[in-house]
Amino acid sequence: MVVTILLLGLMALATATDFARHKIYNWTTYPGILVALGFHGFGSLLLASGVFTASQLQPWGWMPFAESLIGFFACGFLMLACFVFFRIGGGDVKLMAMLGAFLGFEEGIMALLWTFVLGGCVGVIVLICRVGAGRLIVRVLRQLLWTLRLGRWSPLSEEERAQLQTPLFLAPSALAAVVIVRLGLVNFLL
Repeated sequence: MVVTILLLGLMALATATDFARHKIYNWTTYPGILVALGFHGFGSLLLASGVFTASQLQPWGWMPFAESLIGFFACGFLMLACFVFFRIGGGDVKLMAMLGAFLGFEEGIMALLWTFVLGGCVGVIVLICRVGAGRLIVRVLRQLLWTLRLGRWSPLSEEERAQLQTPLFLAPSALAAVVIVRLGLVNFLL
């Protein structure tokens, strides 16, 4: 599928820049969004004009333009909420909107959710490597006991806060999520 190969290439590029500079650049996401919407829009025009049938466009990865647009807005708005409330980077918002434009609503949301699951797992692994499993468990239990004892959440020390500020690379998680969703590995993993 042409669309899947193009999406994987753009996601690999975003992953490389995310690792190298902890940035996802507009020169990756904006053209990707335009290509996805343009491809699906052009395919919809060809279908409407009778030049091609839907079955002829399917092997290329085509979907109706409305589906692509809904995926773009759904993934983009969900990530925009994460940007506002959880300090997700702006490049991540545009990357997931691009992903939604390529994959459509259902697969886009599924890939977005897999991105968060994989990113969260990587974040926990990094935290365990940084702090240590034993120390992390002791700190969590101590925090829970103090919370129960005081009846409210006890603030963390500056050192504890600094250790929790692990950099989260969403582009590699999104790349893995696209592979999971597009190759049908969802049923295998569940």
